[in-house]
Amino acid sequence: MNEHAARLPAPDSPVWQGLPKERNFPHSVAIENRFQALDNFTRTFAMRPGDRVVMLMDRLIDPRVIHAVIGLARAKGIEPMVVMSHTTQLTSVPEEVRPILAKATFVVSSWFCSIIDPFCIDLRRNHGQRWVKITYFRDLDLLDTPQARFPIDLVGEIIRATAERFPEGQNFDLVFSDPRGSDLRIGFTAEMRRNLLSSNRWRGQMTAEEPGAYVHYLPTHGPNLYDRTSVKDDDQAKVAIDGLIHPQWAVGFDRPFEEKIGVEFRDDRIVGVTGHSKDAEILRDMLVGGQLIELGCGFNPKAPRFTSYPAGSNSPGALHFGIDLAKPCDYIRRRMPQWEEPPVHMDLITYDTTVMAGNSAILDGGFLTALRDPKVVEMAERYGDAVDLLEGWPD
Repeated sequence: MNEHAARLPAPDSPVWQGLPKERNFPHSVAIENRFQALDNFTRTFAMRPGDRVVMLMDRLIDPRVIHAVIGLARAKGIEPMVVMSHTTQLTSVPEEVRPILAKATFVVSSWFCSIIDPFCIDLRRNHGQRWVKITYFRDLDLLDTPQARFPIDLVGEIIRATAERFPEGQNFDLVFSDPRGSDLRIGFTAEMRRNLLSSNRWRGQMTAEEPGAYVHYLPTHGPNLYDRTSVKDDDQAKVAIDGLIHPQWAVGFDRPFEEKIGVEFRDDRIVGVTGHSKDAEILRDMLVGGQLIELGCGFNPKAPRFTSYPAGSNSPGALHFGIDLAKPCDYIRRRMPQWEEPPVHMDLITYDTTVMAGNSAILDGGFLTALRDPKVVEMAERYGDAVDLLEGWPD
């Protein structure tokens, strides 16, 4: 006798269904929102059948995030290799992990070294590995936030409109100013502009589809207004960075600075920090001798504006100045021992900066001018109210 045929349920069991069920589907905006976010998620993690997927994870990440990515991979017939570290703060890929990583075609990473380790850069640039960095997706519940469901194609259009504001075929200065008297200048050559804007991210490609792709998920941290890719990651190249900025806040500090603190750059290095407060003393010990390696700008209007941790703010028009420090910082070790970034890095934050690229305004008093570009507004209208989508920023 067939084993399954012998195990019939009782006649009054609810598994028997011979008539239509009563339908009661209350409208739920939360379901709509979740599926918008899931579309962004599945498109960003653009794994293909036959990919060899390696996940560089850490023990403090929400395990549901790991299983969400694994589930997506298994739906495509892929069994990822998960490499677990005790920390995200690795500044280079450990030797024992390199052979595993070298065989991958698709990488999902929470490790800090993902963007800076020459080994990782080579795997993308010369071997076509596709990467998704998940600094901003450490909790699965983030799928239910406005930033997760903001259309990634619209983020891409905002980025492309910003790229068009960099003067082409000429040298120019990227100039930073604000009401506190900041005056910082980064000298760009035409080649530096070409190098910077050649990445998939500056072309508005938000999914990890093309060879060598490197994208962020959640789609908040856009490409940098300046970083070392502009000099092809040449550690010996000296960039003309000179002047003074007055940051309003920094990662690892409870509140914005009460004192007007100045950070002085000369010949691509920080040479001084002005101010008399305790915060100024901490920053002076931390920053002098450091180098600006990235100047981050958000491109997702629904990213929280006044959230700096772990590496923000990523709201459009807010800037974070990513500094590589001359030495490890004890303040960071004490204050953020399990920070996702190592104690040799710091992000300074401003909210009201004007940034000029030659005669073209990229930021105007902390507002990303591309948000009012006609092409951006036209695309936003496909998804809803353009003003709400582009300028209805969450606090």
